[in-house]
Amino acid sequence: MRKFVLIVAAFSVVFPRDLSACLWDYDTLAMERRLFPGAHELIAGYFVRHSDAYYEWRITDRMSKPAEQLSPSDLDDIAVAHDKLGDHEKAIETILKKIERWPDQGRYESEANLGTFHIHAGHLQTGLEHIEKAIAINSDAHFGREVYQQLLVEYLIERRSSSEDLPLSTAGGEGRIGFTAFVLDSRQPPEETTLEEIQKAAKGVMGMMRFGNEDSPVLLESLGDLLLADYNNDDSKMLATRAFLRASMEVEDPAAKTGYRERAKWTIAMQNDVELEDIEEQLMAEVEQANALSQQILDDEKSWISAGLDVDAEFEKKYFDAPTPSFNAEEEKSTEVSIGMSTTGVVICVSSLVTGLLSIAVLARKRKHQNVSAM
Repeated sequence: MRKFVLIVAAFSVVFPRDLSACLWDYDTLAMERRLFPGAHELIAGYFVRHSDAYYEWRITDRMSKPAEQLSPSDLDDIAVAHDKLGDHEKAIETILKKIERWPDQGRYESEANLGTFHIHAGHLQTGLEHIEKAIAINSDAHFGREVYQQLLVEYLIERRSSSEDLPLSTAGGEGRIGFTAFVLDSRQPPEETTLEEIQKAAKGVMGMMRFGNEDSPVLLESLGDLLLADYNNDDSKMLATRAFLRASMEVEDPAAKTGYRERAKWTIAMQNDVELEDIEEQLMAEVEQANALSQQILDDEKSWISAGLDVDAEFEKKYFDAPTPSFNAEEEKSTEVSIGMSTTGVVICVSSLVTGLLSIAVLARKRKHQNVSAM
């Protein structure tokens, strides 16, 4: 298994784009990861989650009770399992049965789940209505994730009403584009909190990926937009490039594949000394590592099911208290040392002459076997 290590050496050099602007040149993967924790792993799908075998077991396990003994949480579990297995209509039907039996108990969960199921089924307007009801009940649940789910659905409805195909946005260049522009126009945060708002939106999208569909091209594209948002140069070009490349891997339409690759291409073109092919090679290795983790979990859950064990208990015992899977832990430590533990970098602005010191970005590769079973 390959692992790539980025070592930053020497100093930063800054060439002005014009007489008043400065080029931010210290951007590294480790710094990007600190701005948007967890994005790297989510883009590749490298995180702990249940297999399809588990969700099939969960339905059988919960349904083994007599109907009168089923609880509201049991029906939530059954509905989510159907949704995870792609049967969105069955998920909707199950939640409606829950609401009919318990109209007030767990109503927030019912509305939030019903909204998500309708969205996954392609019923965007209906899904939006239920998400709005969930927010009205509890706007702070899930760290406010539903607020950004609502914005994302509104963004989708707007783009699809104008017959936009994927990618939803084909805008190039730095700055507030695509979903980022939509979020900031909708939320209107004070200028000094713009980056904080972008990070909250990214956290919301990442929550949808973690608990919904991590390989959704729409979520990957929206995350890429947010990662690329250029506010005080706090953007993440390498991670955004990965997001667009991963989106290109998850669509079948040739035009959409080309569109996402083009977005990845112009995104990484803004990053000095890094080629698209390098990022793509790294991403493929990361996806391979993620697939190995998913296979391990599948094997474990099948084994527990065959042994007649409580899969929930066994999963919690093995995975909940284990270290969170993470790429490049050693890389981040070495990079922090090489830049003097600084996250600000060195920026030199020149109003009339192009001056500065030359920076050297060395892309080193090393092989390291990673044992995903020792999580």
